[in-house]
Amino acid sequence: MKKLLFVLLIAPSIAMVTPDNLSNISKAISNGDANTLAQYFDDKVEVSILDDDNLFDKAQAKKALANFFAKNKPQSYTQVHDGTSKGAGSKYTIGNLKASGKVFRVYVYMKVSGNTYTIQEISISED
Repeated sequence: MKKLLFVLLIAPSIAMVTPDNLSNISKAISNGDANTLAQYFDDKVEVSILDDDNLFDKAQAKKALANFFAKNKPQSYTQVHDGTSKGAGSKYTIGNLKASGKVFRVYVYMKVSGNTYTIQEISISED
């Protein structure tokens, strides 16, 4: 009985320290950190940067985003909308990235499995 009570009291604390993948993804975009962002990539990622659309593997997608961030140093990122699509199995987020005196609209589409977010599509367009 004591073990059960202990587990019931500790379980909510453990759940609270579980990393929030969506906030980590937003932080990576805000920091222009393609390495951290790439940790959430699916095996193939659809990347659209300023009307240049490609289907990349993880390494190529990371390189494309690193090149974008090198040319457009992020100053801030504000998530303006997020939601689910196609049921609870996917999530998207839309935000504004201020970089190099411009504002870019960033759209990220993710597959969700439990507490894991896997980026399947990322699109960056000038706002």
